[in-house]
Amino acid sequence: MKKAKPRGRIFAVGDIHGQLKLLDRLLAQLPLEPKEDLLVFLGDYVDRGPDPKGVLERLMFLDKSGFNTVFLKGNHEVMLLDYFSGRNRERFLFNGGYTTLQSYARPGQDPMEAELPPDHLEFINGLELYFETQDAIFVHAGLRPGIPLKDQDPEDLLWIRDEFFSSGYDWGRAVVFGHTPFGKPFRKDRLIGLDTGAAYGGGLTCLMLPDLEFSHV
Repeated sequence: MKKAKPRGRIFAVGDIHGQLKLLDRLLAQLPLEPKEDLLVFLGDYVDRGPDPKGVLERLMFLDKSGFNTVFLKGNHEVMLLDYFSGRNRERFLFNGGYTTLQSYARPGQDPMEAELPPDHLEFINGLELYFETQDAIFVHAGLRPGIPLKDQDPEDLLWIRDEFFSSGYDWGRAVVFGHTPFGKPFRKDRLIGLDTGAAYGGGLTCLMLPDLEFSHV
């Protein structure tokens, strides 16, 4: 997994869930220095919102346009890969996957017959499970308390909830995560949750480090 000491600031963005308009509004208001600052996206780019395909295309564009980027994998990307591999298809559809299929369907095509473009599939397969700096760990869902970072179960990194953020465990640095939606950014000790419910009509949130400032649309 990637480990880096960014030259500038870090902008960490919470779960987007197909909300391309929110993503574009958020990016437009961030004071980014593209060659210095780092954008970290915490996963769950697809499902539930109206334009998952557009969100992935925007992220891929950022990556190809000279921005410093880290893209983490969320549980919804795992469910998407499972669906197109013929596994757990009902779970994907139950968790908002039909909107993703709709966004990929050609005009007049049954969404259930939609396919992922090869470059989108390559992008999703290349997502990271976590990212760390000297001062922070970035992960989609959280960490299992008491287990070293390198030994964490990917299932926990993608799915864990209460056992992580209710434990009181100190990781020795900030842990920035998404996955579990809150009405406003979650702050407890050195844990910071950035999923503010974009999937459910809420907002999209970004944390700027080291300033600990939030941007929200």
